[in-house]
Amino acid sequence: MKILITGVAGFIGYSLADFFLKKKIKVYGLDNFDDYYSVSYKKERIRLLKKYKKFFFKKIDISNKNYLEKYILKEKTFDVVYHFAAQPGVRYSLKNPRKYYTSNILGYNNLLSSLAKIKVKKIIYASSSSVYGDQKYLPVNEIRPASPKSFYGYSKLANEMTSNFFAKFYKMNILGMRFFSVYGEWGRPDMLVIKYINSQLNNRIFYLNNNGNHLRDFTHINDIVKILYKIVKVSTKKYHEVFNICSSKPYSVRKFISVSKKFIKNIKVKNKSKDLADVQDTHGSNFKIRKITEYKNFKSIEREIQLIIKWFKENNISTLLK
Repeated sequence: MKILITGVAGFIGYSLADFFLKKKIKVYGLDNFDDYYSVSYKKERIRLLKKYKKFFFKKIDISNKNYLEKYILKEKTFDVVYHFAAQPGVRYSLKNPRKYYTSNILGYNNLLSSLAKIKVKKIIYASSSSVYGDQKYLPVNEIRPASPKSFYGYSKLANEMTSNFFAKFYKMNILGMRFFSVYGEWGRPDMLVIKYINSQLNNRIFYLNNNGNHLRDFTHINDIVKILYKIVKVSTKKYHEVFNICSSKPYSVRKFISVSKKFIKNIKVKNKSKDLADVQDTHGSNFKIRKITEYKNFKSIEREIQLIIKWFKENNISTLLK
């Protein structure tokens, strides 16, 4: 099997590549080492992947269509393409929407245009729970109307619409993964779990939005990776479908702070007002993805907190996040 992963230096991309490489599956990875968060952190992920003989890395920015297409045409064929290269961050999208257009919308269009010229059995891309925005009724399922609150959310919704077009006109099998609050070892340092642990272990004040009075459908990276592996082997009814990827067990951010006090001393937290781009509560229905993959045993964040803190300390992650 020959697999391509874009955004391979990112959280999900790295974790999936590591999973496949341990199974001795050939992985081709692309990334541009964007500096939205620590480049040292991203390069350390790639350093770990390069220990495997079946890992082949190329530094490419997917917004550069000519360079990307040249690479795709040279490789000629992939069994599966996982697309995770994108500009992340809900709040940052209010400050710099152009970057989200260039990376998320234009970049994805470049990728699909290039892949349409070669043989690819399946394309799996990262969408987001951000497409839902604030919903009156929870848990939210895939047929609920989208209502993004940020340009990030709109860029992911645009990816879904782009996928509809390419799937229909080029007969490409494309699956969209609406991820909900992914966490775990090697997690993104701009998201709650790693950001919080890093600030507390370095004796810094952690600014907590909305006093932690919101719910998040935390989904462990190990669950994400196993689902991404399983879904390759299943058949779908349509050329393009979207799936919620979530534990469907919403957890209070305030409770996360409270539980972490068992493992981190001298916690410094200061409240700040809710950000305009933030969704109040996220809670997805995972019925559709459980039915098609038969995956059921989602991890609980309350049980994983201690393990993540231990990993963070043992690997001296703070030095990579400076």
